[in-house]
Amino acid sequence: MNIKITGVGSYIPKIVQKNEAFKDHSFLNIDGSEISSSNEVIVEKFKAITGISERRYAEDHLTTSDLGALAAEKAIADADIDPETLDYIILAHNFGDVKSGSIQSDILPCLAARVKNSLKIKNPKCVAYDILFGCPGWVEGVIQAQAFIKAGMAKRCLVIGAETLSRVVDPHDRDSMIYSDGAGATIIESSDDEGGILSHESASYTHDEVYHLFFGCSNNKSFEQDTRFIKMYGRKIYEFALSNVPAAMKACLDNSGMDIKDVKKILIHQANEKMDEAIVNRFYRLYKTPVPEGIMPMSIHKLGNSSVATVPTLLDLIKSGHMEGHQLNKGDIVIFASVGAGMHINAITYKY
Repeated sequence: MNIKITGVGSYIPKIVQKNEAFKDHSFLNIDGSEISSSNEVIVEKFKAITGISERRYAEDHLTTSDLGALAAEKAIADADIDPETLDYIILAHNFGDVKSGSIQSDILPCLAARVKNSLKIKNPKCVAYDILFGCPGWVEGVIQAQAFIKAGMAKRCLVIGAETLSRVVDPHDRDSMIYSDGAGATIIESSDDEGGILSHESASYTHDEVYHLFFGCSNNKSFEQDTRFIKMYGRKIYEFALSNVPAAMKACLDNSGMDIKDVKKILIHQANEKMDEAIVNRFYRLYKTPVPEGIMPMSIHKLGNSSVATVPTLLDLIKSGHMEGHQLNKGDIVIFASVGAGMHINAITYKY
């Protein structure tokens, strides 16, 4: 029995926020002091490091679960299945439903239950639950779906990654420019066809690294101090990722029985262009092999970092022919990999 991705869908919000929109922002240091550089310099440096020139924000009337449901509808249609036959709906997110203009997260009921309701699924044996695993949440959801299917507890699962990070960012923090909104969804099911998930690797580093990403107060000290925003220690995350993600990817690939030369694409969490490039370079260095041209498609330049949504959205863009120069063919070996809050890392080796 092989466990495969049989349907993919994504929802990319319509609102485009270009870098130029941040040039009038009042960016402050973490202690509340003014940053000496001009906003033009800040934005230019930001683009040089992250590769981001624009990102997408959700429309005001949509929440994270709404984005998840829209992506799920497309994945269900792509797989050509009856949603009533789903055994599990696993939804990865980080902040729940945050309505536009609100500061409060809503996760009651869980977002997966809301998506199930939106899809009008009546089957009570379709179990819906959320997963909180930082940016690697969708990858971990796929790993969990595989486990359910292998254990005979399920035949077909819907795994979603959805987030509206634009609603939990500090407007006075330069890091706010990284984050975006979006959703990606996949149908995971058993199949007699060749290919599917060959191996996976997951780890949680929670000793010295657990608060590299956290919820903290605004850099603007006049803000209500009990109002919290997503915060990160970027340099620490960069160093952590380079130290741990390539090794996890290597362990995953080695356990699959595939050779490094078999890998056709690496779909890595779209966190930061320079960091992703460094991770992949270090991964290939472990095999003493040069990085093949075109191995790592990137969507971050136009879509930003939508956390759990980046990898499934990237997969959907390639599969639907919207990533120029990139395609997936039967028999191709793909590595999915991610790193994020927790600090968690994971990877999957997959054969198309």
